[in-house]
Amino acid sequence: MDVTLLLLFFLLKFPGFYGLSWEEWWTYDGISGPAFWGLINPEWSLCNKGRRQSPVNLEPDKLLFDPNLRQLQVDKPRVNGILTNTGHGIVFTVSNGTTEHHVNITGGPLAYRYQFEEIHLHYGLNDQFGSEHSISGYSFPGEIQIFGFNSQLYSNYSEAVHKAQGIVVVSLLLQMGDLSNPELRILTEQMEKIKFRGNRAEVKRLSIRGLLPETDYYMTYDGSTTMPSCHETVIWLILNKPIYITKQQMFGLRRLMQGDAKHPKAPLGNNFRPPQPLNHRPVRTNINFHFVDDKSMVGKQCPSMRKEVHYKANSWKYHS
Repeated sequence: MDVTLLLLFFLLKFPGFYGLSWEEWWTYDGISGPAFWGLINPEWSLCNKGRRQSPVNLEPDKLLFDPNLRQLQVDKPRVNGILTNTGHGIVFTVSNGTTEHHVNITGGPLAYRYQFEEIHLHYGLNDQFGSEHSISGYSFPGEIQIFGFNSQLYSNYSEAVHKAQGIVVVSLLLQMGDLSNPELRILTEQMEKIKFRGNRAEVKRLSIRGLLPETDYYMTYDGSTTMPSCHETVIWLILNKPIYITKQQMFGLRRLMQGDAKHPKAPLGNNFRPPQPLNHRPVRTNINFHFVDDKSMVGKQCPSMRKEVHYKANSWKYHS
């Protein structure tokens, strides 16, 4: 038997041998990477067997225009929270006790009110890769994912993630630029404090709404969380414009490590799951590709994530 398979078999049988829990053991590469998540822990079987997994590659010529999709609404209040290097990525978790008002996410394709819970940041060790979702096969340098749970049906995130329509994730694709999104700077200014796994930093007065790019347009589909245990309870919204991050900010991210100070291990970046099969799921959009009567609206009606990407829908084509 191959040595790699023998090692995997041993670790599956005796995960505690190295003092690791299931949550610590999975990674983004090797024998504990995405291809093996569903084998590592039986409770993660959806990672390998699920039919509605995320992320996916989004193809503009296959988007379905849905005139019933509404504008996405995100509440204005600023929030406090904790930014953590988890060893798998960077997570901002809101401190619910520090604000009188929760940040609610409503509208769009959502039939319920969702309460903001946390932000996940995925990024690459070079500019060619980093995002989990891709557009026409093109990956972005990073992706910010804003998580909320269905607060009308469920009492907290831990309950909702197991339930139907439990979670919404608003995805912001990151592009390199000379000037960063100001709310993103609030997060990246803390990178020196969270260099190693387990490091935490306090973040105050972060505007979730301020993270969003200036667009009313998005793509949406039903999918899963992109980390174990890959629960298929997520409504995804991918906004059709990126937000910008500078080279200096990305350099700071790429200095973060997976391990602790004594055993730093590898850099934290490249923490993205590869695209999963769409399996005939519809990807809907509120971008009306046929609306071209008003010349001034053309640029606003079309996806504009990257100038070199050629978008087309049905018989009409547009190059941003």
